[in-house]
Amino acid sequence: MASIFTKIINGEIPSYKIAENENFIAFLDVNPNAIGHTLCVPKQEINKLFEMEEDHYLALLQFSRTIALALEKAIPCKRIGLAVVGLEVPHVHVHLIPLQEMDDMRFQRKVTLSEEEFEATVLKIQNQL
Repeated sequence: MASIFTKIINGEIPSYKIAENENFIAFLDVNPNAIGHTLCVPKQEINKLFEMEEDHYLALLQFSRTIALALEKAIPCKRIGLAVVGLEVPHVHVHLIPLQEMDDMRFQRKVTLSEEEFEATVLKIQNQL
């Protein structure tokens, strides 16, 4: 069965898409730790990061870096945190989280945004790409 991320990639589930290329997609996390919390996901459904072929793994990190640099310009923060965690979705995903403090990396801490705030955040990040 396709993961929720594959359904987003295929357009079956809407998302706040920031960018995509042939192999990867970046979109806002709808249950974010902080404003701008972004997921970078390979289009190929792979369960574990280290199961990826090395060149694909490195390309995911390069894609994530591009998004992180734009994110840091768009969202005022001290730095961008990166995490590859989670067992709930069996599809590799990199979390990019704008940090003001270390607690922003805690996945128990969430912020609530309106649809308009999500859309404005996408545009801020896209304008920095």
